[in-house]
Amino acid sequence: MAEDLKKMYRTIMDDHFSPNMEISFVDGDHRQTLFYEKVSWVVDDVQKGLRYGENPGQEAALYRLVNGNLVLGEARTIQPGRYLASDIELLQSGKHPGKTNLTDADNSLNILRYFADRPTVVIVKHNNPCGVARADSLEEAYIKANIADRVAAFGGCITLNQPADKATAEAISEQYAEVVVAPDFEEGVMDIFSKKKNLRVIKISNISRLQTFVGERVVDFKSLMDGGIIAQWSFVPQTRSKDALKLAECEYKGKNYCIKREPTGQEYQDMLFGWLVESGVTSNSVLYVKNEVTVGIGTGEQDRVGVAEIARDKAYRKLADRYCFEELKIAYNELADKEKKKEIDERVAREKGGLIGAAMVSDAFFPFRDGVDVGIREGISAVIHPGGSLNDYQSIEACNEANVTMVYTGQRSFRH
Repeated sequence: MAEDLKKMYRTIMDDHFSPNMEISFVDGDHRQTLFYEKVSWVVDDVQKGLRYGENPGQEAALYRLVNGNLVLGEARTIQPGRYLASDIELLQSGKHPGKTNLTDADNSLNILRYFADRPTVVIVKHNNPCGVARADSLEEAYIKANIADRVAAFGGCITLNQPADKATAEAISEQYAEVVVAPDFEEGVMDIFSKKKNLRVIKISNISRLQTFVGERVVDFKSLMDGGIIAQWSFVPQTRSKDALKLAECEYKGKNYCIKREPTGQEYQDMLFGWLVESGVTSNSVLYVKNEVTVGIGTGEQDRVGVAEIARDKAYRKLADRYCFEELKIAYNELADKEKKKEIDERVAREKGGLIGAAMVSDAFFPFRDGVDVGIREGISAVIHPGGSLNDYQSIEACNEANVTMVYTGQRSFRH
């Protein structure tokens, strides 16, 4: 049975999807049609499409838009030719790419589009970021993103917003990754990556022009189990600068509540960084950010207090693993020395999982103060969320009691 399962993961399926696809929106005599063609690559002298879908046994195909123009209010199709994940250049195939590899790459680009000015690295696993970091060099950004959650980053998709250099490639090669995506690869980099036989190396030249995709809407499709389809405008974060944020305030039973402390420059940077990363995180979600590096990311939870606690607990666990790996070159879970483990635990507890001075980010408002209290107890200094709860006054009071600042985005960032 075990060998059969392994064989399934190695299998490349021949799909039954047609080579072309058309999608039309019809309003009376007015028809808008999008024309797509199926994407394939030559791997080992054989023309191949997607390996499989989300799981072995699920046929899948990738289609790229080749013609047509759709305008639905503010939502309009990206013009054919401005390709990103739908038309990749596969420099090294390793195992053949599947659906999840491309959707992970796509979501990393969804986040990276907002960070063009400095070296930034996004590591995505199961369509959620597990580490995002900005730094003065690409290598430093990768190291920070990876160490933010080294365990989850294992086998992830690493996307760089600048051409991969040798130093960054060497750092990536020290870990196991499924996919590396970059706008280009400097001389000698592919010699490094070629030693990792199962690594997929993907070049997407348009990453260098990702900022041109900021603010653009497309039409999202969601298929229902009965064959129905929901079509919606894609999400666009409207809050992308300090000027768009509003200090938290509200009125409750005739009394005004206002946050007392203005954010510092660093707090503004961290809150905005976290809010834009949030656009690529599955809801309900809460994340913590410090110095433009994710500290803990909680995803897909049903209640906001629970996800704030999950993100907090992850921050503690990941910091313990980081310290153990940096000092002893082994995972924390493999550490048998009880005294050494106790030493690491005590250090992490003193530093509250690295959350002291961090920004707390939520994709929707906190319905009660118990959500922000989770972060406040760990020493966060700033909170960013949409605002709009009837009980916003509770969160404002909680922050003022702890000298924590809070801002509203005025926009929810759900992602399902």
